[in-house]
Amino acid sequence: MARVYATATDYEAYTGMSPAPADITVRLRRASAFLDARVFRLCAYDVDDTGLPTNAIVAAAFADACCAQVEWGVDVGDVTGAASVGWGSVEIGSAKLSRSVTATSGDEAPGRQIAPAVWDALRSPDLTPDLLTIGAVTTC
Repeated sequence: MARVYATATDYEAYTGMSPAPADITVRLRRASAFLDARVFRLCAYDVDDTGLPTNAIVAAAFADACCAQVEWGVDVGDVTGAASVGWGSVEIGSAKLSRSVTATSGDEAPGRQIAPAVWDALRSPDLTPDLLTIGAVTTC
């Protein structure tokens, strides 16, 4: 079962936007899974039986990070990570860009980038090393 770190209420508080988009639950679930794969799995923090942070400060930072990731997708116009995938050539005025259609993946899409505000949330001075260590990789 996928962990979801933020709620619609968290998103509304983070963005000041109320009501949240109708599909906010899906967006927060996707952002949580994305950040689990790209960021949170490389961090050390205490968890409960479901894998959620037990410390309220860490949980709040993860919620903010997920909300920031969703907001980033809205801001860049790519909430699914599919924008710019597969384009071969684009022309805007005199500017021309091209690339191989077969050599592209969704990872280059703006919505698949880690939002800068995610790092802001995870670098809060309240997140002392005893609560959260970023970049901790261990093996059992």
